[in-house]
Amino acid sequence: ENERRLVPWVGELSPVQLAGIVARRLDAEFAGLDLSARAASLVADGGEIISIGGATRMPYFCSGCPHNSSTKVPEGSRALAGIGCHFMASWMDRDTEGLIQMGGEGANWISRSRFNGNRHIFQNLGDGTFYHSGSLAIRQAVAAGTNITFKILFNDAVAMTGGQPVDGPVSVQSIAHSVRAEGIERIALVSDEPAQFEPGEFPAGTTLHHRREMDAVQRELRDIPGVTILIYAQTCATELRRRRKRGVLQEPDRFVVINDLVCEGCGDCSVESNCLSVIPKETPFGRKRQIDQNNCNKDFSCINGFCPSFVTVERGNRPGREAGVAPPDRDALPQPALPAIDGVYDLLVTGVGGTGVITVGALITMAAHLEGKGSSVLDFTGFAQKFGTVIGYIRIAAEPSAINQVRIEQARADAVIGCDLVVSSSPKASKTYSRRRTRAAINLAEMATGDFVRHRDASLRADDRVAAIRDSVLECSSIDANRLAARLMGDTIYANVLLLGYAWQRGLVPVGAAALERAIELNGTHVDDNKRAFAWGRLAAADAGRIDALTGVADNAAHDAANDHAESLESLVARRVAFLTDYQDARLAERYAKLVERVRAAERAAGGSESLTTAVARAYFKLLAYKDEYEVARLYAHSGFLDAVKQDFGPGARVRFHLAPPFLSRRRDARGRPLKKTFGRWMIPVFGVLARLRRLRGTPLDVFGYSAERRVERALPGEFERTLSDLLARLDPDNLADARDVVAMFMDIRGFGPVKEQAVNDVRARVAERIRSMRGCAHGDTT
Repeated sequence: ENERRLVPWVGELSPVQLAGIVARRLDAEFAGLDLSARAASLVADGGEIISIGGATRMPYFCSGCPHNSSTKVPEGSRALAGIGCHFMASWMDRDTEGLIQMGGEGANWISRSRFNGNRHIFQNLGDGTFYHSGSLAIRQAVAAGTNITFKILFNDAVAMTGGQPVDGPVSVQSIAHSVRAEGIERIALVSDEPAQFEPGEFPAGTTLHHRREMDAVQRELRDIPGVTILIYAQTCATELRRRRKRGVLQEPDRFVVINDLVCEGCGDCSVESNCLSVIPKETPFGRKRQIDQNNCNKDFSCINGFCPSFVTVERGNRPGREAGVAPPDRDALPQPALPAIDGVYDLLVTGVGGTGVITVGALITMAAHLEGKGSSVLDFTGFAQKFGTVIGYIRIAAEPSAINQVRIEQARADAVIGCDLVVSSSPKASKTYSRRRTRAAINLAEMATGDFVRHRDASLRADDRVAAIRDSVLECSSIDANRLAARLMGDTIYANVLLLGYAWQRGLVPVGAAALERAIELNGTHVDDNKRAFAWGRLAAADAGRIDALTGVADNAAHDAANDHAESLESLVARRVAFLTDYQDARLAERYAKLVERVRAAERAAGGSESLTTAVARAYFKLLAYKDEYEVARLYAHSGFLDAVKQDFGPGARVRFHLAPPFLSRRRDARGRPLKKTFGRWMIPVFGVLARLRRLRGTPLDVFGYSAERRVERALPGEFERTLSDLLARLDPDNLADARDVVAMFMDIRGFGPVKEQAVNDVRARVAERIRSMRGCAHGDTT
């Protein structure tokens, strides 16, 4: 209009945004109504929209998703995305790109291949899309003579849109016969359970493989000219979980557990599995890994990480809901003052897809309906079920006619139930906050995002997020709903309903408790448990001291002690001196303590604040206490880990270890590394013997010490000492931060075998480059 934009070209249009445009046109006809001023008054003054760097809530493959394995391509290859969950591989550093309409998979490569010498490409294709129209794209590729391998995932569900059955009679066998009918000769079937298929059911020449052979199969197929087919068969993880919960499928009596003392926090297990159930664990010795048993779908690919810290537990009885604490007496809980509804009450619910966030909105609006109120809910989900962002706009009024839109406008939220810290501090959620009216109840749990899988040291910056939310609202209260749900209910799946109870008790929800409990009954899912979770949330708000007494007051203190960044320098050093004494002897511990004290004195002289000393205390300990065969054995036999497994899974639990002994591992995996073998409980006495032989470490009788890996590990402390001496000789207030950064680089020497070897090479190069840079700057050369 008049060569100017009338409305923004991108983003969403809101009624308040359009009101001013309409009012300006009406002013000329109805001048006395002052409509433009009235429209402007609808725009509330909001606080600063929150924008915090670090980890984000991007959609990701579910725990145990087949795509975690099926979308991998060999080094040097690339893949094209298509319609389906596998599209998310395009933002997972998996050499996957592109966007095409359903049934067009591979068609875009036909034209491109005419200009690149008909290079090979992999094309991902789902079973539902194949049946719908993808088979036509394969026919077109054959007709065009394209050099392409279609990777058809048979996951037994239309997973992207909620797990519906494939619309038509389709099976792994029928897909194989269909593509053979199109003239495709080379067909390979890869599965996590290849034994479930009979070779005679497939076209002649079809080969069957276990998924651990996936890389080798793809390397073969990419060298075959023309169209080839790889069918990857593995049930959708979400559907598998649903069927187990419904009793259609039996839950595997097998669990994965990580010995965090053995774990190096290298992240190789996440590289192998790409799984969100492998989550960070902050310990007194830094960040390690643990398995989130509440959302683990038992894919077991994490075991393939080159690390001896993984064990599987069989015949165990993991505590479930029956292990929860007795619920509080609902009638004894105080009744809060419910918020008044002045026109329309706006309530925002934020959370993570797949955790029941939409259920919270459904319960609240159903409760409002039961009380005769008007209500609406608008859920923004997208890829939400894949651990992505969910934002629910809930509007409640005394009468349905009072609700004239379903969106919450900027700075208009009366309350926020923040089920996830990342989403609650996102720009989209925070633009509805107001310092004058918004009251918030926030879940402090740090739920993993895809960033933790891809970047081992990713941080949610939780403290910054909480502070930003508190600064953006009128009132903010918070609890760790996940921790409470796990302790009180035996499962974190009840965290959101627990938080709902907490928010209701704090007076953030304008419906009665009786209506909410009736809504839970009408929802029909784990009714008694959800009522208990709601009651526990109320108690957490009404009497936090009683909750602390029931869950253990020491819990928070233990959490702080588990984080080595929260520990004092004296405590940190003392802990490591004691560890090194048990690791080897008092002489090694004394060597450690003397160097730390030397650095402390030098840093004080340079006017430092002990940050360099703290970095040295962590890094030097890590290099001295390298995890050879003796140490891994000791950390299994004498650390209390096996006792903890019995306590968690019962005395009848049987433990299996997954190791790659240097003298026994001859076969190699797809990355050329020794394949791990499985060992039974007979390894426990072997561990005991090896642990007692640790005094042989570094002596001529140390049979393990002659390997190249052990020789490097023995040399690293000396390298560190020489590097540190060089830094201390030049230490001054201007280069303290640089010296600390150099020392911190040694913390990246993590992992076992090939993983550690690569880390050593990378760190040596980075340290050398940084020291050269420091020396150049010291001589005035800042280039």
